[in-house]
Amino acid sequence: MEHVVVIGSGVMGRGIAYVSAAGGFTVTLVDIRQEQLDTAKEEIMAIFEGARRRGKLSQTDMENGIQRLSYSIELRTAVEKADLVIEAVPEVLAIKRDIFEKVDRHAPDHCYFATNTSTMSPTEIGSFTNRPERVIAMHFFNPVHKMKLVEIVRGLETSDETAAAIRAAAEKMGKETVVVNEFPGFVTSRISALVGNEAFYMLQEGVGTPEEIDKAIKLGLNYPMGPFELGDLVGLDTRLNNLNYLHEKLGEKYRPAPLLEQYVKAGRLGRKSGRGVYDYRNGDKLQ
Repeated sequence: MEHVVVIGSGVMGRGIAYVSAAGGFTVTLVDIRQEQLDTAKEEIMAIFEGARRRGKLSQTDMENGIQRLSYSIELRTAVEKADLVIEAVPEVLAIKRDIFEKVDRHAPDHCYFATNTSTMSPTEIGSFTNRPERVIAMHFFNPVHKMKLVEIVRGLETSDETAAAIRAAAEKMGKETVVVNEFPGFVTSRISALVGNEAFYMLQEGVGTPEEIDKAIKLGLNYPMGPFELGDLVGLDTRLNNLNYLHEKLGEKYRPAPLLEQYVKAGRLGRKSGRGVYDYRNGDKLQ
């Protein structure tokens, strides 16, 4: 496996492109908007430079990684020689279906397909193709270049060969892996969604301030980030979408907190909008 195509150049897609290139793959990052690709390229260059400064990559490794990366708005051309396609678009099934149907038409027969989803069914996504045995989920974590785990999720039709190949690819990217069977929310998203949602219920009930709740979780439970810090990083709209999906599939314990719904309606989506639970508009982190 040599050529990885990453579809979607948002926060997750650009991170996946970086670890793929740094791990030795030839990588094409694809998006429908050139301006989004330009922004992604700037951030990826900054991640490479940061890794060089910290001694994670040598100057030569950084330069080679950058040379292995290309950017394209032409999905068909990009996937025609792909060995692995990783989709990293928003968690909207209709968008994913459109992409997988297109990729299936143009990718070579040996190509593996992975969806970077935190909740959605790789079995259903595999059904959008004529090769469901070669479809799997690769759940990367944000920020991709810092988080160690890739949660690999097998669908009903996923073959042993595919699971082994994807685990090997993730390990080449420098990741630890777990391989689990599909169930809504997998392992990590089910736990994370519950913790994040409960934090919003506590904030709604006046149990404590965001800072106090985050500090309690970090120091008391040894979490690297508090639930509000993590929610703002991931995006509160993404967190709400995941909760709505899990609520539909798994029942009442995943019903989104009304306060979370209010934040999203108000456009307080987190870091990407400048304000979520905390305010980032002046470079600060205030409620």
